[in-house]
Amino acid sequence: MAAKAAAEEITHAGGSALSLQCDVATPESVSRVFSSIAAQGPINVLINSAGIAHVGTIATTTLQDFEHIFRVNVTGTYLCMQAAIATMLGQSGGVILNLASITAVSGISSRFAYSMSKGAVRAMTFSVAKDFLDKNIRCNCISPARVHTPFVDGFIKRNYPGKETEMLRELSLTQPVGRMARPDEVAGLAVYLCSDLASFLTGADIPFDGGVLNLRG
Repeated sequence: MAAKAAAEEITHAGGSALSLQCDVATPESVSRVFSSIAAQGPINVLINSAGIAHVGTIATTTLQDFEHIFRVNVTGTYLCMQAAIATMLGQSGGVILNLASITAVSGISSRFAYSMSKGAVRAMTFSVAKDFLDKNIRCNCISPARVHTPFVDGFIKRNYPGKETEMLRELSLTQPVGRMARPDEVAGLAVYLCSDLASFLTGADIPFDGGVLNLRG
């Protein structure tokens, strides 16, 4: 519904947009959607932002949880990149941007399966960037720290009822800048990385972390 609303907002503002439903973890669904997109014109940009989170250590993460995270975050990214590249190879090139996380390179408590999945996304990004250098296909990833989204609010409400304000402050202060990132800030970086202004940039992992990796401690 959110995608449909966004597409309608763009259309009403004079742009052109289309919302299509896709289960990124299912090959048939990905193939159907990308075929539909390719039939309407070139695929110049792919942003892989679909993903799910999980809270747990290796001791508390079930195999079912692990496989579910892997299917969506890793297999989904793989399938979408593969489908887009198949079209981009017949064009003059394209841009792929994946959403990874600082958990791929920094230990964070109780994020075992999620960290695994984002490490895989980061590695796939580098591999695709290397393999398609001569095809004018750029591939980068963004690794955010905590971003203030409805998921964060929901997580706090479920796990810390009555302490929402306190926990929001605590999570915000884990970033040296003293707050979480805003979704529009991540979107702004994504727009730049997918534009011609970033044409010299490929095979890069951009930490968007409020100083977590280099300034904490």
